[in-house]
Amino acid sequence: MEFIDLKTQYALLKSSIDSRIQAVLDHGQYVLGPEVAELEQALASFTGSTHCIACSSGTDALLLALMALDLKPGDEVVTTPFSFVATVETIVLLGAKPVFVDIDPKTYNIDEEQLLNAITPKTKAIMPVSLFGQCAEMDVINGIAEKFGIPVIEDGAQSFGATYKGRRSGQLSTIGCTSFFPSKPLGCYGDAGACFTNDDHLALRMRQLRAHGQDRRYHHALVGMNGRIDTLQAAILLAKLETFEEEVAARTRVAAIYGELLSDFIDVPYIRPHNSSVYAQYTVQVEDRKAFQEALKQDGIPTAVHYPIPLHLQPAFLAEGVGRGSFPVAESVAERVVSLPMHPYLDKQSQQRVAESIERAVELVTA
Repeated sequence: MEFIDLKTQYALLKSSIDSRIQAVLDHGQYVLGPEVAELEQALASFTGSTHCIACSSGTDALLLALMALDLKPGDEVVTTPFSFVATVETIVLLGAKPVFVDIDPKTYNIDEEQLLNAITPKTKAIMPVSLFGQCAEMDVINGIAEKFGIPVIEDGAQSFGATYKGRRSGQLSTIGCTSFFPSKPLGCYGDAGACFTNDDHLALRMRQLRAHGQDRRYHHALVGMNGRIDTLQAAILLAKLETFEEEVAARTRVAAIYGELLSDFIDVPYIRPHNSSVYAQYTVQVEDRKAFQEALKQDGIPTAVHYPIPLHLQPAFLAEGVGRGSFPVAESVAERVVSLPMHPYLDKQSQQRVAESIERAVELVTA
């Protein structure tokens, strides 16, 4: 059984993907070729954003956003301790300090009720993460940020295509960022990402920063980076975007079936009523995770853990006064979560097989 089935997806989209790749090979513009502008227009339209700046990875999207806001050493960025390392890595790379807020135990997103206590005069930005495919509580977060004149960056690396109160992820804050890593709901065949904004000035800065700070050829107005997206990746994303909404609908159906099969004996994902999720991961909580995973492995069911060590406990980010016990919900969740196979092509028979294996595993670990 595949954890994420990219082979089946390629087989179904082969003609379109191959045609798009061949077009790039024919015109030979491998960096910022015409497909990049076409993709940016399509993604901006999809999210409802004024501007889309496609870039080299989801990590670089976060870095571009922070650089566009002129983050300086000593500045603080409020964020979550339960996320992929890139969320905090980009803050630290610029010499700034991550200030963590614990997470909601049901959604795993930053607990907006605790956010106010983390803001100081040094706070330069708030970076909520829309984890596992569901957006954070963005209206509350934006409302708090507005009182202090603080911009908000949505780390939507896992939530492209999700909605919050009818609005799409990426268009919910000052800047939205996403990733097109191959395993994402919309993924390319390498690394790529994008930033979204309605702010003309920030869009211009991010475009310049993406290309070594250039405002015109060989004239560098800013200290930037090489954050350009490859034209081939843009071409692949354009092909996949054609069926993306169908795949999101399929993911929703797969998640609903999982809910029916699993909810009697395991904690299934909680999606807030005003949200829709793209289920970048289908993540549950279990007792004795190691034994649980081993039991499923014996039945040929692949699993994964996102993320076993919260960011405030990672050696690279250890800070004075912050240690085990500082963010108890994130620490507890990190010990219990496990992700199950999830992709648009997962059939009900396979899901029943997963459910039967999980039921046996739950009985084993709770015996």
